[in-house]
Amino acid sequence: MAASDSSPTAAPPCAGIVLAAGAGTRYGMPKALAEGGSWLRAAVTALRDGGCAPIIVVLGATGPAPDAVALPDGVRAVWAADWATGMGASLRAGLRAAAETAAEYAAIMPVDTPDIGAEVIARVRAAAIAAPSGLARAVFQNTPGHPVVIEHRHWRAVCAVAVGDSGARTYLSGRNDMVCVTCDDLATGSDRDYPATTAR
Repeated sequence: MAASDSSPTAAPPCAGIVLAAGAGTRYGMPKALAEGGSWLRAAVTALRDGGCAPIIVVLGATGPAPDAVALPDGVRAVWAADWATGMGASLRAGLRAAAETAAEYAAIMPVDTPDIGAEVIARVRAAAIAAPSGLARAVFQNTPGHPVVIEHRHWRAVCAVAVGDSGARTYLSGRNDMVCVTCDDLATGSDRDYPATTAR
């Protein structure tokens, strides 16, 4: 039997980028190593199961050695040599690595939001692909969060202004075409800055 001409068109490829380069000063260790690496594995699984490939993990404080962090199979590690200057350095390293692939979009996740799962990733990714701007981000309790999904045509401009700890914020705050995707029914989106047993 001949294949049907009505089969759905495959979604454009979306790289998943985990920002895991920081020293985790308030947490007490690099968050790439938190909970025995479970946060990192959770972020990779969420991106992969949410439809992202390839998966890129940006490392920094743990050092450039490929075995510094136990990464799941099939994940590419990228070391941001200037990681100590802030999240912007990690984001630039991740987007530059994504630009070496066939990805048309990038879904960006910090390592310290372990309750964000594949359903959140898939929802925001689909919104970005459907949006004329190619830009979408998760929102929790009316507060912008992650993931942020950015189409390839924006990457160069994002990298140009991603300095210090701003990440993509500087670029995205100047646009009114970002699609905000409410995900309160799926996760809290909260980041983990301190160990559970540490007083604030």
